[in-house]
Amino acid sequence: MAFSVPAAFDLLHRAWQGGRLAHAYLVTGPEGSGKRALASRLAWLVNGRPDPEPEEGAGLALPDVHTIGPESKSRLIRVEQTRELERTLQMRSSTGSRKVGLIADADRMNAAAANSFLKTLEEPPANSLLLLLTAHPEMLLDTILSRCIQVPLLPPPGNRLTGEESRLLDLLGHFFRRTTAPGLPEVFGLVREFTDLLAAGKNALQTEGEADLKKEEALYKQTTDGKWLASREAHFKAVGEARYLQLRAAMVDRLLQWWGDVLRLQHGAAHLDFPQERETTAALAGRLPTPEVLRRVEALEGLRENFNRNVQEALAIEVAFLKAFG
Repeated sequence: MAFSVPAAFDLLHRAWQGGRLAHAYLVTGPEGSGKRALASRLAWLVNGRPDPEPEEGAGLALPDVHTIGPESKSRLIRVEQTRELERTLQMRSSTGSRKVGLIADADRMNAAAANSFLKTLEEPPANSLLLLLTAHPEMLLDTILSRCIQVPLLPPPGNRLTGEESRLLDLLGHFFRRTTAPGLPEVFGLVREFTDLLAAGKNALQTEGEADLKKEEALYKQTTDGKWLASREAHFKAVGEARYLQLRAAMVDRLLQWWGDVLRLQHGAAHLDFPQERETTAALAGRLPTPEVLRRVEALEGLRENFNRNVQEALAIEVAFLKAFG
């Protein structure tokens, strides 16, 4: 479940008041979701300052807040930075407040930096709070993910559907308008169309990554010896894979929102995630009993869990769609 910045801060504030604030949080969300704003408010809180609801990043200038992020031409976080952050956090606080170590764009840590920081997570400095911010949590080590409490943030208001997501809504609308009792042929047809959408999105991301790498090659071959290009190629490949996982997760979220609209209509709620599809979702709300809709939602929740467990993609989709749309 993703949160707005105020809702996330409220939960963290209550944890702080109850003495339950963890030593490490991973704040995730797309560009513009407010990751730095949340980190800023939390920094004010643990430093004993009244919460002024500062603007994006304003509170990060406090004396006991220490920030690192991507540097150098490679735009990576180097091991020297994570080691220096740990040394700083081991020192006595200048104000007696809790020390905050913040890593912006944490997914940009190179292998040595990630392994170095893992040791900091395993043995955190006394009276410290570690905050990692990233739009690509999939690129972090599993061992880092497991040692942080994740705080996912909602996309910024007015965030529009991607082309793939818009086409998915068209597919769902056409699927349910075409038949009221879909059988195996219809469901497997939807599976094929859904996987085709994923494949098209993956190819587009790959093409985009190749174009970005070529731009860097052209730029830096004029000014450097080019030895870093191999690492940049690996970086863009990893970014592409992470973005595909994000795309796939977003598509499953849209499927859940579709059935969420059906449930909302059954209970007279005014808000719909997809008001443009009201006619179709209203027809489903009137035709299917609530327990049946919940069963379909559970199937898609299971799909998301299977993706997180790296279950074979095609098989996971087939099984979930048979339950959710059959």
